[in-house]
Amino acid sequence: MSLSEIQDSVRKAEANAHRPSGSARLIAVSKVQPIDRVEAVLDAGHRLFGENRVQEAAGKWPELKERFEGVQLHLIGPLQSNKARQAFELFDAIHSLDRGKLAKTFARLSQEVGHCPDLLIQVNTGEEPQKAGILPSDADAFIKEARGMDLPIKGLMCIPPVEEEASLHFALLAKIAERNGLSELSMGMSADFEKAISFGATYIRVGSAIFGQRVPTP
Repeated sequence: MSLSEIQDSVRKAEANAHRPSGSARLIAVSKVQPIDRVEAVLDAGHRLFGENRVQEAAGKWPELKERFEGVQLHLIGPLQSNKARQAFELFDAIHSLDRGKLAKTFARLSQEVGHCPDLLIQVNTGEEPQKAGILPSDADAFIKEARGMDLPIKGLMCIPPVEEEASLHFALLAKIAERNGLSELSMGMSADFEKAISFGATYIRVGSAIFGQRVPTP
């Protein structure tokens, strides 16, 4: 699918869900994509991108941001505490706040540098031991704790288990967000973003459907 085709699908999914056009924002996930593909999407006018790794983002986005105005960059992958300062410099939003230690690091850095990216808390809706994220049963307490640190908690993010029905996880995330007064929901990827929009997703994360399959590293 082309970028324009995906954008059309997003608008149709919003209409089918009786949601305003533009209420679900498309994050073009540009991790490990060749620069020429990223530039092509920028040339097409898209400005919201997602990266998984701080180091990779640092290697390509400062120069691209100088050339293309209005770029918004979101971190959607796991973050080590020792990379948090660099993440503050690079990203407009971080979708992967997933533990108390990282929240404390963010709180300290926000005092030191005077700003903090928008933050979304990652919830491990499938309670998968190999996956990062706050357990659903701990989410309310963690949200309260993070807010107590004056962190800009805007919403929640999840990655449903691949073998389970994604709708169950989207519904669970939406319920946690609603009862905690959070407006942003980062959920839905290439295979299920239309379904995520029907459950209230405000950010959808699409990579290969926009850029094509990732090029293997030699």
